[in-house]
Amino acid sequence: MRDVLNDLERWWSGGDTVGLATVVSTWKSAPRQPGASMAVGPDGAAVGSVSGGCVESDVYQLAVECRSTLVPVLRRYGVGDDDAFAVGLTCGGVIDVFVEPVSRQTFPEFGVVLSDIRAGRPVAVATLISGSAGSPLGARLVVRPDSVVGSLGVTRLDDAVRDDARGLLAQGGIAVLRYGALGERLGEEQAVFVASYAPRPRMIIFGAIDFAAAVARVGAFLGYRVTVCDARATFATNRRFPDADEVVVDWPHRYLGRTEVDERTVVCVLTHDPKFDIPLLQIALKMPLAYLGAMGSRRTNEDRFRRLKELGCTDDDLVGLHAPIGLDIGGRTPEETAVSIAAEIIATRWGGTGARLSVVSGPIHRVDQPGGAVLQA
Repeated sequence: MRDVLNDLERWWSGGDTVGLATVVSTWKSAPRQPGASMAVGPDGAAVGSVSGGCVESDVYQLAVECRSTLVPVLRRYGVGDDDAFAVGLTCGGVIDVFVEPVSRQTFPEFGVVLSDIRAGRPVAVATLISGSAGSPLGARLVVRPDSVVGSLGVTRLDDAVRDDARGLLAQGGIAVLRYGALGERLGEEQAVFVASYAPRPRMIIFGAIDFAAAVARVGAFLGYRVTVCDARATFATNRRFPDADEVVVDWPHRYLGRTEVDERTVVCVLTHDPKFDIPLLQIALKMPLAYLGAMGSRRTNEDRFRRLKELGCTDDDLVGLHAPIGLDIGGRTPEETAVSIAAEIIATRWGGTGARLSVVSGPIHRVDQPGGAVLQA
């Protein structure tokens, strides 16, 4: 929903009804991931996309009809379906698209959700998309870390979805959760689509060098909230790092020790100076980070590992340190190095090998781990 949020807000605030189509599940080489949305407004204008072009026409018609009938519908498109070929889904993927009417009457909580998203407060929207037992399709539960609004029709289902949605919310995850008729977690009768909207994950770059500027640019492109930190005020300036959300002048270890991180945070240590790196890495290695990488030559890294071991770090502690940072793609310039670093961050997150796709077999896209963590919902 985030990709159509501005238009959705305008139509909803004006009292209009919108046909909102959302990708809720994908298999194989689906063109877009869960959470991708397309909205059709009162003037017939469409914004967003659910398939990159493959099934847009058919989904558009469903959204137009949904605006009139106010009846939600779950539609599957797959390469084995005649309809899929007719509308152009020939890439081999399968997608489930949920189309629903959105207005002040059908989604009164949207204003609350919008406020939370705009303010960077974590919020999740759980929507009943199939197998309704005690409530109509499209029933919603809005879940915050400390409160819940709405209902899916069955108290036990509400309780189960609330707890599961909070788990997804902590990761910024998107998933379809299945329950029994009365909310049993081992059941399959009901499907609930949970989309969580969490603040952007953080990328913290230490070392105000030219490579850091390129990494900050790529990090911002990938959807991270980027911080550049260096103890040298001469180099750590907003002018040198226009793509960073913030530039901090402080000793790296002191800043990391007092800043907020979580399991989605990425830390890139680019200073390759022991007086900065060693105290910083001692702290970072104990944190629950998504990725920790450090720049340096082979010799620099050998010395770095030796110093850390002398300070009590074990081999198990050092397994989580990617050093030298990045994948071997032959890059030399700051921009090429930034691509190498970004590639390793992505590969670490999704379990990629870094090998050429032309020489590996199996699915191109990794299957999501439980929780369906994403960079930005």
